[in-house]
Amino acid sequence: MEKPKWMEDESVRHIEPKKLEFLSSLVENGRGKSQKEMMNFFLSRMKYAKANHIDFNSSEIALVVAAIKKYSTPEELKDIEEIMKKAPK
Repeated sequence: MEKPKWMEDESVRHIEPKKLEFLSSLVENGRGKSQKEMMNFFLSRMKYAKANHIDFNSSEIALVVAAIKKYSTPEELKDIEEIMKKAPK
């Protein structure tokens, strides 16, 4: 499977590949879920991240979100905004 373009962006090259792969799976598997499904999905993924020592600082999150948006279609941007609204704060 080919990596999404955002994962190759210069702005995220310093972030560990396992972190980028984790976020890619969140983006891909989070699409089209209801708020309840999204909460369950995020909780299970957060447990996985904790068990595998995957954590992000605020700078990494901002860089990744910007990179994803940079390579997204208008429809994907809409989906991203929906995911971000549903994400636990």
